[in-house]
Amino acid sequence: MTVTPASRDTGRWPAPGPVTCIGETMAALVPEPAAPLDGAGRLAVRIAGAESNVAMYLADHGVPARWVSALGDDPFGRRIRAEVAASGVDVSGVRTDPHRSTGVLFKDPGTDGTRVHYYRRGSAASALTPDLLDDDAVRTAGLIHLTGITPALSTGCRDLVTALLEPATGERPCPVSFDVNYRAALWPDGTAAPVLLRLALRADITFVGLDEAQALWGVGLTDAFAVRELLPEPRILVVKDGGRAATAFDGPGFHTVPAPRVEVVEPVGAGDAFAAGFLAGLLRGEDTVRALRLGHLTAGAALRVIGDHGPLPDRARLAALLEAAPDEWSGGG
Repeated sequence: MTVTPASRDTGRWPAPGPVTCIGETMAALVPEPAAPLDGAGRLAVRIAGAESNVAMYLADHGVPARWVSALGDDPFGRRIRAEVAASGVDVSGVRTDPHRSTGVLFKDPGTDGTRVHYYRRGSAASALTPDLLDDDAVRTAGLIHLTGITPALSTGCRDLVTALLEPATGERPCPVSFDVNYRAALWPDGTAAPVLLRLALRADITFVGLDEAQALWGVGLTDAFAVRELLPEPRILVVKDGGRAATAFDGPGFHTVPAPRVEVVEPVGAGDAFAAGFLAGLLRGEDTVRALRLGHLTAGAALRVIGDHGPLPDRARLAALLEAAPDEWSGGG
C-alpha cells in the first residue's frame, strides 16, 4: 500500500531537540589560487562534508545542530572536529576510530567545473553501522538529516541509513530529512537508482535536484511535478532546478521560488547550504515560500566562496530579503 504524506506517523512535527546530521566529513585539499590540480603550486587544507555543512549552516541560523560521524585518530580528524565545533555545532557524538584514517579529497578546478578526487575507502566514517542508533546524540534528536552519500560508503553505512528511514518498529522517534545528493563516482554503475529511490520515498522531507533525478531515474522527469509523481510519499518534497528555481511540495500544495542572481565562485556545497536554510525556515515556523527563500539565500553564501561554508548576509539583510516583493527578490540575493 502506498503511504501518503498525510497518513505517515512521524510523531511530533517538528519534534523537540536539535537537528542531528549524520555522515562523513573529510579533509579537502584545494588549489589556491584556483587552478587545475596537475599544475597547482599550493594546496590549502579545508574540510568538506555534506552533513557537517548542513549542521554548520543551521548553527549560523541559530538552530541547535549536532554532527554525528567517525574520524581517524590523526591530524586531519582533529582539525575537522575542531573546525565544526568552532562553528557552534555539537560534536559530542563524533567517534574517534584508532584503527582507521580520516577520509581525504582533492578538488580539481577546471574550465568546465570542479572535479573531486576521493581517497576515502576504509575511512573511519565508512565503518559506521546501525549501532549508532543507540547513541544519545541520535536518540534525542528532534530531526535527523541524512544524505545519499552515506549509503554509498559501505554496507554498514547503508544499513544505518536504512534503519533510520525504515525502523524495525515501524515508527520513528523524530522526522527524517534526506538529501539525495547523488555522487556517481561513489556508486558502481546501475546500483544507485533503486537504492536512492527507496530511501527518498521513505523520508519525511526529501531534497533532490531535477538534474540528479533525471540522471538517476530517467530524462522523462522533465519538471518538478514529474518528480513529485515519482516521489509521492515524503510529507515535504523539495525539487531544486539549479540556479533557476526551487519548488516545495507540502502535502497537496506547492510553491515555486526563483533563485536570486548570484555571482558564482564555485558551486560545491550550495545544495547542502540550501537544505540547511530551508530546514532552518521550517524549524523557525516560516511558511513554505519564506523557507525556500532562506534556502536560496543560504545557498548563495556557499556559491560566493571557494570552500563549502561561506558567511551569511547579516540579519537585517536576510530579514529584508525574506520580506521583499517578488520583483525585488529576484535581484536581491
